[in-house]
Amino acid sequence: MRTHQIVGGGGLKLHVVETGNAEGTPIVFLHGASQCYLQWSRQMNSSLAGDHRLIAIDMRGHGLSDKPPNAYDNSKLWADDVNAVIRELSLDHPVLSGWSYGPLVILDYIRHYGEERLGGIQFIGGVTKLGSPDAMSVMTPEFLSVVPQFLSADVETCVTGLKGLLRLCFAQEPSTSELYMMLGYNVSVPSYVRQGMFSRSFNNDDLLAKIRKPVLITHGALDAIVKPAVVDQHKSAMPHAQVQLMANVGHGPFWDDAEGFNERLHAFCESLESHGANDHSAPARVVGAV
Repeated sequence: MRTHQIVGGGGLKLHVVETGNAEGTPIVFLHGASQCYLQWSRQMNSSLAGDHRLIAIDMRGHGLSDKPPNAYDNSKLWADDVNAVIRELSLDHPVLSGWSYGPLVILDYIRHYGEERLGGIQFIGGVTKLGSPDAMSVMTPEFLSVVPQFLSADVETCVTGLKGLLRLCFAQEPSTSELYMMLGYNVSVPSYVRQGMFSRSFNNDDLLAKIRKPVLITHGALDAIVKPAVVDQHKSAMPHAQVQLMANVGHGPFWDDAEGFNERLHAFCESLESHGANDHSAPARVVGAV
């Protein structure tokens, strides 16, 4: 396992971890709000490493990446972070795999840089809009009830909210030691980071309809945070997308059923050649660039 320090948007230093087959299809993992690269341990330390180049980013404000104030409500900064990782590590048509909040960052990247340099996209329990009744409609009441708590600047209230968030993430409850580890890196994220992230208000429906690269939508049938009904919305906007609805799995399918998740992600990556996703001769086309 190798680590990198990469300068992202606005000069922020990103902590990035890499393992796997340097000659394989790159997969870039983007975690959810208040998480870190450790969330992907069941992928980074799996058979995926034999075939793929695996990269996990501590997103801005998380893990070992820089955590400045006032750096989380700007779409271009998030896009610049992903672009910096792709360029600095010379990633050849990577698959961007985003969990929960992660697809929002993927779409930030596509909006500003297009999809040409990507091989494919995976949404995992993902949302694609924020800050509207339509965006709220796909979130469960249980999740919405803990949001004010984990956004609070009061430490005790915030910790209570983060505990509630973690309980909602998994259908297969992690062990006590795993839960404490997760709580540790959740608590390490300052409340102003979460506040900035959830203060954003935007709709990516226009962008979804323009995506032409292969897409895999992975969702747990028992997701207690993002309603599985969102899958139909995303599939309607991206008719070419593949759907993996996983039984007996919650919001974190990569954890609840790591084997099934990894097998499907591997198959998706293997299918990209037949889709021409890595055809360097294809003409450049910027999707929704601003």
